[in-house]
Amino acid sequence: MKKSYCPIDTFINVIKGKRKATIILHLFQGDKRYSELVKLLTDISERMLTKQLKELELDGLVNRTVFPEVPPRVEYSITELGKDIHPFLKGMYKGGIMFEKSIDGSHL
Repeated sequence: MKKSYCPIDTFINVIKGKRKATIILHLFQGDKRYSELVKLLTDISERMLTKQLKELELDGLVNRTVFPEVPPRVEYSITELGKDIHPFLKGMYKGGIMFEKSIDGSHL
């Protein structure tokens, strides 16, 4: 995580990326295995999902736990910092719905 000129930019730089906010919202609902996340996020490749999860882990928003089993089981969970940003992401979600309605012309 790198500081920006403005705290808003810092926040956006951390959560921008292919489906990072959506990953956090899914993990807020409960821990997920990697395969569950793959099924939930069908619009991105597994390579991109892995990249986004690594970045979220480095930024302290997601925990990755590897269980010593054969085959290895990997589970992702949200950190306290990830939980702290949940209200902001929910607000962004609601804002997205508002903008989608205006795009569709259903606000008229």
